[in-house]
Amino acid sequence: MSRYHIDPLASTFGAEVFGIDLSGPLEESVSASLIDDLLKYRVLVVRDQALSHEDHIRVSRVFGEPEIHVQDQFTVPGFAQIVTISNIHRNGVPIGLYDGDNEQEWHTDLSFRPAMSSVSLLYSVIAPEVGGQTRFADTTAAYDDLPAELRARVDGLEAVHSMVHLFERQAADNPAKVPLTEAQRARVPDVVHPLVRQHPQTGRRSLLLGEMIIRNIVGLDESESASLLDRLHAHATAERYVYSHRWAVGDLVIWDNRATMHTASPCDHTRHQRLLYRTTVM
Repeated sequence: MSRYHIDPLASTFGAEVFGIDLSGPLEESVSASLIDDLLKYRVLVVRDQALSHEDHIRVSRVFGEPEIHVQDQFTVPGFAQIVTISNIHRNGVPIGLYDGDNEQEWHTDLSFRPAMSSVSLLYSVIAPEVGGQTRFADTTAAYDDLPAELRARVDGLEAVHSMVHLFERQAADNPAKVPLTEAQRARVPDVVHPLVRQHPQTGRRSLLLGEMIIRNIVGLDESESASLLDRLHAHATAERYVYSHRWAVGDLVIWDNRATMHTASPCDHTRHQRLLYRTTVM
């Protein structure tokens, strides 16, 4: 297979990949190039793919081993590594994660885990005509551009990431949100991560944030913690650091969780359905 073609997407990060078919086995050189390009661009968009669940898992393994999500009721039967992302309801019950019309929450996948996730791969099967974009923020370039005094302040600070806190915040906004079971809550105790992390492969630093999943910054009172987090989020999600992806059927978007964060956009589930499948590599 010849080398695919790649074009940058946004001012600081992101690229679109052309001339590649991910539905069959990949040559080692192509797999190595995808890994290198993801490290360079942090988000890769591959359009016009026709992937089975087996294909999705195989492509994911280019980057590592996919995990099994804690909310196993949303994983695909027979494919525990694939979680359903959807706003579709059947008999009044959501079939996937992020079921609400306005569930916007900047985050990094699985930051509630002690071992951070590395790469996520999201594949579109039903794309809405209106809304439902996924927005990505370049937390690496955002860190590079921090004012010197703010960079000095956040280096060395740690934050508590709590999936229980996240679900409590989401339930306050969306009473229909499917809660964690007691067994699931027991599997996700609070964890502490640095506010600034260093990428294990590129060596670059980035901000590790989360609008709802962070309970507090260690060592700061509630007001000071909230104020600092608000300032960092406003900086990291400024327009110059954001790429907004409008989904089409067959899109596969691959992103580096160690260097970005992302959020869904509003989508009226009564008029516009969205269905995607995600794997996340640890």
